[in-house]
Amino acid sequence: MLGMLLVPTLLPAAATAQEKVVEQIAKAAAPPLSPAEKQTIKRFEARVKQYVKLRDRVKGKVPKLSQNSTPEQIAAFEKASVEALKVARAGAKPGDLFTPDVAKLIRTTLKSEFKPSEKKEIRKVVLDKESNIPVPLKINYPYPDPKEFVEMPAALLLKLPQLPKQVKYRYVGRNLMLVDADNNLIIDYMLDALP
Repeated sequence: MLGMLLVPTLLPAAATAQEKVVEQIAKAAAPPLSPAEKQTIKRFEARVKQYVKLRDRVKGKVPKLSQNSTPEQIAAFEKASVEALKVARAGAKPGDLFTPDVAKLIRTTLKSEFKPSEKKEIRKVVLDKESNIPVPLKINYPYPDPKEFVEMPAALLLKLPQLPKQVKYRYVGRNLMLVDADNNLIIDYMLDALP
């Protein structure tokens, strides 16, 4: 049932209502956080929003497409946007967004919030659906075609800090990644996140 709430719709109003429902469920399902944990999450969310602003700024500098653009022109635009973003983030390194404090909070939350049987089921869902295509843990590296994404179990998503729609969580093995939803670039990753 919760998984259905996470399916994107084509209607903006429905998506907004759906996002609000998911956020309300997440707040209800989340354990009380200490003031320090709230600050950790707030700083993490601010770093993710900074990435989104950078991405939008970089994309805005790439020459615009016309309404009559050909598939080749669209592909060239997307490639130019990705290359410009890679240049803008040339100094990005692991842990820029998943800083040690938020990584520790995520690992602790995932370890403590699930019963052993739930952990086993989450591992099964994530690891069994994992693609045979290896994904290097590398910043600014393209994650494989979206059809290869491992869908996150709803119970797991509800335990993680919420992300803007432009960024998604993805697992590769037991490692957690932040991936740009539009261009599939790996923004950041943390090792051994899955309990």
